[in-house]
Amino acid sequence: METEELIYTVTLRDYPETLPERERASAERRYAKAMEKAFGSAAQVAAALDTLRSLEESPPEVVLPADLTLLRQWGKASTAARQAAFQGLGEAEGAYFDVHLAG
Repeated sequence: METEELIYTVTLRDYPETLPERERASAERRYAKAMEKAFGSAAQVAAALDTLRSLEESPPEVVLPADLTLLRQWGKASTAARQAAFQGLGEAEGAYFDVHLAG
């Protein structure tokens, strides 16, 4: 997904290879758009992703209540984004969207 400045990328993984590249890119854009709607902007999606990545390395006793709230928000947002992205494509078992910070 490209925005004014590439902040993060969304990549559809483990979907049948028969999916044309144009449709794959469209699904990735729909996913990113839904995430940005849930978080307010591409920068806020990237900030949330950065926080979540740092939580993966933190011991459980260091996790703050705000971090748990963010984790729940990410889960809800990614579920809605997945539904939006697969609209018209049909889900494929095991397919998922990989979201990474750019750079």
